[in-house]
Parts: sequence; structure tokens; C-alpha cells
Amino acid sequence: MSKTSDNEILLHNQTWQRERQIIIRLSSLNYRTGELGSYLHNIACGVSELIEVDWTVVTFCQEGFETVLASSLEMGEGEHVYSLHGLLTGTVIQMGQSLAVKDAQKNPEYGQAPEGYCAYLGIPLRTAENKVIGTICSFSHQPRDFTKEDIQIVELFAERAATAIDNYHLYQQQCKFNHILEAEVEKRTIELQTTQAKLLEQERLAAIGEFAAMIVHEIRNPLTTMIMGLKYFRKTVLTESAQERLVLALSEASRLERLLSEILLYAKPQVLQLCELDVNELIYELLECIHEMPEALERQIEFIPVLPTVKVLGEKDKLKQVFLNIIRNACEAVAPGDIVKWKVHCSHINKISINVHNGGEPIPSEVLTKIFQPFFSTKPGGTGLGLAITKRIINAHNGELLISSDLLTGTIVSVQLPIVTFQRFD
Repeated sequence: MSKTSDNEILLHNQTWQRERQIIIRLSSLNYRTGELGSYLHNIACGVSELIEVDWTVVTFCQEGFETVLASSLEMGEGEHVYSLHGLLTGTVIQMGQSLAVKDAQKNPEYGQAPEGYCAYLGIPLRTAENKVIGTICSFSHQPRDFTKEDIQIVELFAERAATAIDNYHLYQQQCKFNHILEAEVEKRTIELQTTQAKLLEQERLAAIGEFAAMIVHEIRNPLTTMIMGLKYFRKTVLTESAQERLVLALSEASRLERLLSEILLYAKPQVLQLCELDVNELIYELLECIHEMPEALERQIEFIPVLPTVKVLGEKDKLKQVFLNIIRNACEAVAPGDIVKWKVHCSHINKISINVHNGGEPIPSEVLTKIFQPFFSTKPGGTGLGLAITKRIINAHNGELLISSDLLTGTIVSVQLPIVTFQRFD
């Protein structure tokens, strides 16, 4: 066999061995959604081994900067981001095609290589839409020529890297979209559940209202007759024990009559006759009535108005009922001579807070959780409907009723209502 034939066989075997190595490397690549780093690292190491270079990196390029996504050599922790200006990578991105430089020191027009490296091979990463998103860059310490076969090998790996990076970014966008979608679905679900709960509550209250009106009517008529009969006996001469029983009976009858009225008031739908109300004026009017209440005697009520003037949309009589009830409760919670503070302030650009603060004994947490429940009361003669009715009226005004209570600050009842207008003073 001639020497030429031996060389041809040797060259053929070398080519076959290299192709075999390429196939093994490509078949070992296994990209899983979201696991980009190790995949690109295997590509960088595979390229360095197959074309016999000292260092290979895979970069992602955008807005004039490159980020090293994978490296065949250890680069240290942290993100490695570099400006593309003046670099060989920048030339590849600008040209959009492969660039092989035998000695970057002698050919500075292509750009600067990393310190200590001469030969350079840069291959652009193209997506399926033909968009260049990065590079595979290979460096050698010594000058060298890159063959057409070297370039084809790296281009083959560049195709895999571009697809993986593009899929990774699509996956990230999909995750972000899914997160937004899940949050939106959750938000809409909560809104739907809230709306359904309100509708069910309205239907329940309407049914209770009809039933309560019928029951109250059936009870009130005979109760009125009974009260009239009891009052008649006050004109007669009774023994002391009989007089005590009569007073007790009249007292209980009056309490029952008051309870029936409050049940009817709670069960009735809150139909409002709305108009614009100046919050400060409303409270100044109420203060005159409040000072005459038995509960407010010997208590100091300190009112702090809001400036500038704020107006809300509401029904005057119902809001008066709300604040009379809140102030009555606050006065009952403090000792004679104590101060009840009534403060109005804008807690939000579209919302006003009307706070009533008293420094009496704090409301226990187990009571605070039940305080708005109908028929729940800690007062001996209470009906347990006062705050329940108050909350219903505030809710009908698209407002919110909040109560906080602790040992240090005392109890604060906050009525928050939407603002209609500000009146500024010039």
C-alpha cells in the first residue's frame, strides 16, 4: 500500500473519529425547560474540546451589552456583563455572521480580545425568526487558523444554544404570563365570591325583612294593648310589692317594644335618599343633640374638624343615627370627666375617616370579633343590634366601619366614607 493511501486512510479515520465525537456530544445534550445553565455549559465545554481551543463562552447580547451565560472555564461567582463596544463579540453582533480571527493583536480592526488571548472564533446565535440574540465565542492563547470545519461545528452547537435560550425566554415569559393570569383569576374569583355573598346576603335580608315585618306587626299590636293595660293600673292604689312588679312589667314591655323596632330597622333594606353633606356641619349639628344625651352628661366631647371642608354623599338622618350610636357607646365606656375625641381627617385622596376615640377599658379580642354580629351584646339591657344596624347603614353608603382596641390607645371606631368634593380656602 502506498504512503498516499495510508495518509488518506488516516485522514479518513481522523474525520470519522471527529464526527463521532460531535455526534456523541450533540446526543448528550438534553435541555429541560427552565434548566439553561448546565445545558449551555455542556455546549461551551463541547466546543472547546472539539475545536481544541483554550476557552469558550456562550453569551446573551442586548442593548449594547453581553451577559456570559456559560463558560468552559471557571469565571467566579456573580453576573458577568460587559459592554460590546470595541469587543470582537460586538463585531459579530453587528455583522450578524461568523467571524474567525487568527491573531486579534495583529488585526485590531475586528475588536479587542480578552487579555492573554490571540485567536478568536465568534458564531452568532440566531432564533427561528432569524434574530441574533447572542454568540458562542472561542479563544486560544496562541494564534491559529480556524478551518471551515471548525466553523461548521461551532455553528451546529450555536443552533442548539440559540434554540435553548429562545425557549428559555419564552418559558420565562409564559411563567410570568401564567402568574399574572393566576393572580387575575384569583382576583376575579374573589370579586365574584364577594358579589355572590352580597347578593345572597341581600336576598337573606329581604326574606328576613318580610318575615320580621309580619312578626313585628303581629306582636306589636297585642303588646301595645298590654302596655296600655299596665299603664292603666298605675292610676290605681297598689301595694308596694305590686307597684314594683308593675314598674318591672312596664320596663320589660318597653324593652320588648324597642327590640321590635330595632329588628324591623335592621331587617329593612337600606334605601337611601342621598345628597351632598358637609362633614363638619353635620357633626356640629349633632354636637348640640349629643350634649343633651344622658350618656354624655359629665363627659367632654372634643371635636377636631377637617380642613379644608370635605363633602360626602349620604342620607343625613341615617348618618346622624350612626354617629349618635357610636358616641353613645363611647360615652358609656368612659368615666365621668373623661374625654371622648371626635376627629375628622382625610386618610386617602378619595376617602375620609371620621374617628371616635375613647380611653376606657379595651374591648377584649374575643368580643371584638363578634361585635358586629346581630343580637350580640355585652350590655345588660342591650339588644345587640345597634352596631349591626350602624354597619349596614355605612355599607349602604359604600363606606367601611372599623374598630380597633388595645390597652395603650383605647378604642377607636372609624367610619370611612367616599369623598365627593373638597372645598379649599383661598
